[in-house]
Amino acid sequence: MPRNRLYRDGALAEEDVPDADVPRWLRDDRAIVWLDLCGPSESDLAVLVEELGLHETSVEDALENHERPKLHQYDTHLLLNAYAVSLDEASGRLTTAELSAFVTPRALITVRNDDRFDMAAVTRRWDESSSLAASGVGFLLHGLLDVVVDSHFDAVQALDDHIEGLEELVFTERPDDPDVQRRSLAMRKSLVTLRRVVLPMRDVLSGLMRRDHAVVDSRMTPYYQDVHDHVLRASEWTESLRDMVATIRDIQLNLQGNRLNLIMKKVTGWAAIIAVPTAVTGFYGQNVPYPGSDQVWGFWTSTVAMLLLSAGLYGLFKRRDWI
Repeated sequence: MPRNRLYRDGALAEEDVPDADVPRWLRDDRAIVWLDLCGPSESDLAVLVEELGLHETSVEDALENHERPKLHQYDTHLLLNAYAVSLDEASGRLTTAELSAFVTPRALITVRNDDRFDMAAVTRRWDESSSLAASGVGFLLHGLLDVVVDSHFDAVQALDDHIEGLEELVFTERPDDPDVQRRSLAMRKSLVTLRRVVLPMRDVLSGLMRRDHAVVDSRMTPYYQDVHDHVLRASEWTESLRDMVATIRDIQLNLQGNRLNLIMKKVTGWAAIIAVPTAVTGFYGQNVPYPGSDQVWGFWTSTVAMLLLSAGLYGLFKRRDWI
């Protein structure tokens, strides 16, 4: 199903026509065109390469997977790579949806390798702010970037909530619980992925707002500045969450070490208490005559000695919080 739009004179004129009609749109000097391609090949882009003069390396980058978020300038167009993200609430794992976009003075061409990117959210954003359509490609690109950055912000906020829950689990009776460790590792992986896609967006937004690119007019500048501010907040928030997860992991290791020391201290204390009666009974069990060996008072003397010494050691260890 082809997805495209034609804006003329600041208003939506046509939508979702066959791809064969798009070259005619591109030749219209009054038209602003959006074309979305999902899983295209080089042959699918051949017409656009000829009509828009797209550079061959930019086409290769658009079709390649796992490109870094970036903004490249060519003679006739810009190439933008970005990622939208979503967080699985149950596992805390982050998934990414890659998108490339060719930006020309009169056309925005979006290229996706799969359908994970929610393009319907972008078209809704355009419809909600249709009064800005007169700004042309800058208007279309703003709606696209706004959706991308909002997904970053939503993911950071959700990760923050997950990490708060993880903090509470750290101070339970079993801070070394495997589930806590798995969640902590998942948080670290998600934050690493999020950082990799969020931080470069600062340079992307800064580059688009440069005057020599002529993409953002004076009317759209405040809206791009707002998106740029959201990018900065998301990147700073991501960095703080990475530090928080690292701190939580350090606390887990410290608590495990403290619990081990406490266990060893208690075991050692009880071993010392048990050693006293063992020594007394061992002494009285020698194969030689000893005072009271044939008398009842000798038995009671050894018994009282064991009890008094054991109680004394117990009181001493308890007072020092060793047991």
